[in-house]
Amino acid sequence: MENKLSSGDNPTVASLLRNQAYRTLITAQLISNLGDWLHLLALLTLVGIKWQATPMQITWVTLCSVVPMLLGGPFAGALADRLNRKWLMIISDVVRAALVFGLIFADQLWQVYIILILKGLFDVLFSPAKSGKIKEVVPHEHLQQAVSISSFIEQGSKIAGPALGGLLLAAVGIHWCFVIDAFTFLLSGLILLAVPGHALFDSSDQEASDRQNERQRSFLSDTAAGLRYLVRIPIIAYGTLLLCLVLLVLQLADSQTIILLRQIPNINEDLLGWCITASGVGTLLAAMMCAKIKSSHLLQMSLGAALMGIVFGLIAPFAGMLHAGWPTTLLLTSSFLLAGVGAGFTFIPFQILLQEQTPVHMTGRVFGTVNSLTSASSVTGPLLGGILVTASGVAPAFMLTGASLVVMSFAILFIKKWIDIKQSKAAIPAAMQQPVK
Repeated sequence: MENKLSSGDNPTVASLLRNQAYRTLITAQLISNLGDWLHLLALLTLVGIKWQATPMQITWVTLCSVVPMLLGGPFAGALADRLNRKWLMIISDVVRAALVFGLIFADQLWQVYIILILKGLFDVLFSPAKSGKIKEVVPHEHLQQAVSISSFIEQGSKIAGPALGGLLLAAVGIHWCFVIDAFTFLLSGLILLAVPGHALFDSSDQEASDRQNERQRSFLSDTAAGLRYLVRIPIIAYGTLLLCLVLLVLQLADSQTIILLRQIPNINEDLLGWCITASGVGTLLAAMMCAKIKSSHLLQMSLGAALMGIVFGLIAPFAGMLHAGWPTTLLLTSSFLLAGVGAGFTFIPFQILLQEQTPVHMTGRVFGTVNSLTSASSVTGPLLGGILVTASGVAPAFMLTGASLVVMSFAILFIKKWIDIKQSKAAIPAAMQQPVK
């Protein structure tokens, strides 16, 4: 076949990108993943500023988007193993295009909730189908690079999507953001039509047997295996625990940002978009700096958590004193830029650490387990944040979040010191060689 490379080919990125089927697949993935996040700012501006939603109503908007992804993973994975993956992705894109376009006509919160729940169900279908399709169109020697590029696109879209959405919100307004977002899903579906519907590379008998065993193995047993591996490696175990705690605390305030900005008299509805854009730029700057800085990953996480805590703690008391205008816009966008840098230094080093310390045969289960744990924090944080803001007000909630994040940064430093003492250099390689049953 045209795309098929011999096993003797050098598995470089350049040779991988000569694979037309793979290029087409990741192009569609890039556009579809951007669509996952492009509407977020427009939706929050619509609900939070135009409709003046309460803190708990903002919380339910967040939960309706996240819960389907948390609960639907096992079901979506089973479908991706049994149905044609190409058409599963296309159907997911087309349905999401219709749902996002439907937000234009929503005029009540319950309608938004239903649309977000349905969209979340189809969001969760796309990813496992895409992951399985990669293995169908990429030879084994290129698989690791292919997955790395796909993961980079998926994670990068979480940064670029809201940032680009913020720019669109400021430039064209809420409803046009929904129209453009719906178009991205349709464009992704059209591009996927060019991806071969069949596998370009035949699986070996052993791979077929492994795949059958994977289908028979339960989701709970996979999660248990991932958890057993995590607790074997102290730096991963405590790093995951601290990351989940930081994410939970961060979401207490982050999910209520629109409520904080609403304290500013005569606020421009574009302000949220500019703030999130600045946050995305900050995270991208942190990503570039993380690639060059050779210090401990846990030390970088500690500095990132402290920077976010300082920004959240200081911005809250002054929000009610600000007035709409360019000085306020400059102050807030600069603050969110710093918070974005802090977020990047908190989450990116952990992802690098996880990649470095996880053997290939455990990658799926370990990353799946970590994603489940962080998703649980992403659900719990907004719920607690809505309750806290309703009970105490938005400024106290942000100050509490800031103080807690600074405390977390010291906890990370303490854990780093403990790990440096207790964990020998040989402990990690030895543990990595032990298969998890």
